Amino acid sequence: MRVEQLGTGTPSIAIVGGIHGDEPCGVHAIERLISERPSVSEPVKLVVANERAIESGRRYVDEDLNRAFPGDETAASHEGRLAARLMDELAGTLVMSLHSTRSHADPFAVVDHVTETSRRVVSQLSIGALVETGAFADGRLRTGAETIEVECGLQGTQRAAENAVRLVREFLTAAGALPGDTLTHQLPHFRLTDTISKDSADRYEVFVDNFERVEPGDQFAAADGEPHVASDAFYPVLLSANGYEDVFGYTATKLPDIVPVGST
Repeated sequence: MRVEQLGTGTPSIAIVGGIHGDEPCGVHAIERLISERPSVSEPVKLVVANERAIESGRRYVDEDLNRAFPGDETAASHEGRLAARLMDELAGTLVMSLHSTRSHADPFAVVDHVTETSRRVVSQLSIGALVETGAFADGRLRTGAETIEVECGLQGTQRAAENAVRLVREFLTAAGALPGDTLTHQLPHFRLTDTISKDSADRYEVFVDNFERVEPGDQFAAADGEPHVASDAFYPVLLSANGYEDVFGYTATKLPDIVPVGST
């Protein structure tokens, strides 16, 4: 784990990249900040998390770090020990955790539950949706303050890296660490309701778009040509043919849009 800082004092804001070693966009954004050293009005902690996984280009070494929290300093796995160290490092900070995905090209944010802070911040980011994990938050990064995960785009693309740089600056501006203005906007809001199991197969296909309503009876995916058909209406989130080992992604319900704080 590599830890750097912008500004002086005890940070209450943190940027984390490299939770997954095969998602380089967050590391790129942090390296840009370290290189440019912008003047900040509030100190900011910068963390490149899973350096061993990053060096090997793998998602993780022993287990998925974003399913290993809160971790244990005596854990048998590298990620279990790292999770405990990272929790200590981020304690009490408002965290932006940068990720990328194989499912959706446009950025969106993920939180455990919507709070006044997350509502205020995400409505100032150039993202297309906010997703609540709800009951599906086990093992994900949480801190004593609050964590906002942002999926910056498609894994390994230059566009995701560029998005990460822009989103970090927007986040730091929204959090009061960088001067300037942001554009507030209304956001579609979803809550995860279930996982979509994926049978063992050689070939997977997905036929619908994330965040677009799937109607009962619609075929939304296939495994070796065997169709997966919706029994009930849902909105797909993180749905992809090759994103996760054992699931296609998640079903979600659509909630009232996120309205910027102070709007009516």
